[in-house]
Amino acid sequence: MKHPNGYGSVVKLKGKRRHPFCARKTAGYDERGYPIYKPIGYYAKREDALMALAEYNRNPYDIDLAKITMQELFDRWSARDFPKMSISSASSHRAAVKHCTALLTLPYKSIKAYQMQEMIDGCGHGYSTQGAIKNLFGKLDLYAMELDIIAKKNSELIHAAPIPETSKQPFTKEEIETVWTHQHETYADTVLMLIYSGFRINELLSIETANVNLEEKWFKGGLKTRAGKERVVPIHSLILEIVTRRAQEGNRYLISLDGKKVSQSKYYELWGAFMDAHGINHTPHECRHTFRSLLDSAGANKKCIDMMMGHKSKDVGERIYTHKTLKELAEALALVTR
Repeated sequence: MKHPNGYGSVVKLKGKRRHPFCARKTAGYDERGYPIYKPIGYYAKREDALMALAEYNRNPYDIDLAKITMQELFDRWSARDFPKMSISSASSHRAAVKHCTALLTLPYKSIKAYQMQEMIDGCGHGYSTQGAIKNLFGKLDLYAMELDIIAKKNSELIHAAPIPETSKQPFTKEEIETVWTHQHETYADTVLMLIYSGFRINELLSIETANVNLEEKWFKGGLKTRAGKERVVPIHSLILEIVTRRAQEGNRYLISLDGKKVSQSKYYELWGAFMDAHGINHTPHECRHTFRSLLDSAGANKKCIDMMMGHKSKDVGERIYTHKTLKELAEALALVTR
């Protein structure tokens, strides 16, 4: 059956090929009047090529964009959206795409849900990494739909390992006292700083000494969310001497090693050595749980807790750090005692 003019055609290419059938459209004519063909795609069966041609005629799309690979799509999307997201979110997406190397050179339009699922199932990591890969495909699908590259989101058909119920436990009073007893050991002071500030590990390691105000007794940090960025946390009187000693070392970063910023991986080594030496089994993030637990037990105002932890709260809103606000936070923090 002859196709109508301008509909396009399917031809079988010569040679031994895995996908010998080419669906194509006429894009114009050369100086001799011969047609210039632009391929829509290559297929293993004639029927598949005819279906692709029919789909294109039903809903035309940019053929060049249809050929864009996953790597090219990621590069274009990341250049546009990374400046608008947090550093940790961008880092998560960069890490996730490294688990998808088998798909990066394929046209994004051709990637099926089962192939996405294979990247998740074969990553060799737990729910956190699997969730990051699934999230990446969701973002790329949305961007691909914006560009009319795809018509449906395959990412809605894939799944990652469920997030397990939290097993994080705050430090006990006895464990906190153990840390105080050994506070002068290598980097033990940072454990106390995490417990009494609520900062995440990467937030504490990123605090610059210039953002420590010893006179007014606060430091400023925070990286993860809009509510958490550049937040001001009072320096608890219990750790004022520790923070002062660190600040007076004169390094750019409050927590330094040989005058330089401590990497998160290096800090985990130092943390593990201290925990093992004293029979304590906690992660740095559990200091944050401990901070909240201490404030809750002391009856601190929930709005103040949310502000210090960088949590978005309907009761907080966009509050400005006035002297009154800082006083409220300091009073809430002072409720925590040894």
